[in-house]
Amino acid sequence: MIGIIVLIVLPVFLVIGAGYAATRSGLFSSAAVDGLMVFTQSFAIPCLLFRALVDLDLGAVFNPGLLASFYVGALTCFALGTLGARLVFKRRPGEAVAVGFSALFSNSVLLGLPIMQHAYGPGALDPSFAIISIHAPVCYFVGISVMEFARADGRGFLPTLQAVARAMFRSGLMVGLALGFVVNLSGLGLPGPVRAGLDMMADAALPAALFGLGGVMTRYAIHANLGESTMIAVLSLGLHPAIAYTLSHLVFGLPMEFVRAAVVTAAMAPGVNTYVFASLYNRAQGQAASSIVLCTGLLVVTAAFWLKVLGGAG
Repeated sequence: MIGIIVLIVLPVFLVIGAGYAATRSGLFSSAAVDGLMVFTQSFAIPCLLFRALVDLDLGAVFNPGLLASFYVGALTCFALGTLGARLVFKRRPGEAVAVGFSALFSNSVLLGLPIMQHAYGPGALDPSFAIISIHAPVCYFVGISVMEFARADGRGFLPTLQAVARAMFRSGLMVGLALGFVVNLSGLGLPGPVRAGLDMMADAALPAALFGLGGVMTRYAIHANLGESTMIAVLSLGLHPAIAYTLSHLVFGLPMEFVRAAVVTAAMAPGVNTYVFASLYNRAQGQAASSIVLCTGLLVVTAAFWLKVLGGAG
């Protein structure tokens, strides 16, 4: 069983490792990494999300139990991460919120989708897309709200919220999600050539993004913030999926495909958006970067554990 699980998870990390090695060795330049991440984040992944939402049966996958299972865990980890940074590591209020955000924002797209696809096939992704469709808005709204209440040198809650909302809805990811909802609800079909071009872009999204993520990871180090990074790892890779499993499987009794989506998405390492959020406020960037590196490295073991749990749960 363990060998099968490792074979499921390992291809994702081999692609990440290839990007890391190519960038570290100089075969793939830092500028090329930036260009690849712009392509994936602004074009290919929005096409992937758009296609997913166009094809999604919204009534079937937007299950309150599914969303509660994931987001109750996420908010619990955010609260515990913020309190831990403040009380245990003695961080200032704004820094503590940025640390907590690292425990809130899972890498649901670049890691969650490939692992779900390798483990259960492309047909298992619909419930994951239901979680992802509101992931960024929910997490940013929570993080911004708490940050503005916590820090003493802010420019005010409403101006900051308006600025970040404008930035969010100018991003390719949010545009792809919004257009996908519009086309889905309108019942309009996509012409054949448009669909073929969309499929080409969407199919390139995940492997290119994983390779680029490996390149991005060469810029981060974990040794300076190991204590807080370890706390984030325990929350993100352990507590969040444990809560998602307990609620989805034992409390709500959801179908197995919903349990898998909730747990696997919850079990992912912090995403690059945690570093973006920390940089937005100039708070705890080192801790955010360190947590990305440590948690992504540990994920090959923890993801195998949760896939084994899910195999037994069926």
